[in-house]
Amino acid sequence: MKVILRSEIKGLGKRGEIHDVSGGYARNYLLPNNLAVPATDKGLKIVEQETRARKAAEQREKKRLLALAEKIAKMSCSISVRTGEGDKLFGSVTSADIVSALKNEGIEIDRHQVVLDEPIKSVGIFNVPVRLYPEVVANLRVWVVKEGANREEK
Repeated sequence: MKVILRSEIKGLGKRGEIHDVSGGYARNYLLPNNLAVPATDKGLKIVEQETRARKAAEQREKKRLLALAEKIAKMSCSISVRTGEGDKLFGSVTSADIVSALKNEGIEIDRHQVVLDEPIKSVGIFNVPVRLYPEVVANLRVWVVKEGANREEK
C-alpha cells in the first residue's frame, strides 16, 4: 500500500515522502496514529496544505525572532557580581545569569540560546552571542560590574 508520511518515521522516511509499505503496517499503525495518509489525490492535497501551513508558521516565527534579535542587539544588560582582591570574581557569570538579567529587561529566552564558550570570570564588557534561530544570532552587550558599582562609573 502506498502512503504519504505526515511526520518523520525512523527507518522509513521523512515527512512528505511517498513509500510503499505492507497493508497491515499501514492500516494498523501508520493510518490510525496519523503518521501517514493513503497516497491518493486527496492525501496529496492534505500533505501539501500541511506543508504550506507549516512553512507559513515558520516564516512568522522567524520574522518575530528577527525583530527580537534587533531588540537584543540594541540593548545591553548589567550583572552585578561580588569580587575579591584584584577584581577577581567569586564564581562566574553563566548563561543562566544572563537569561535572568534579560528577564529583568522583559525578554524571555532559554539559557541554551545564550552561546558562551566558557563562563565569564572577570569584570568588564563582553559581547555574548544569542542564537534565537539557526540563522538568527544577536550580539548582546553584557556589563559585568562589581557589586555596588554602576555601569556609568566605568
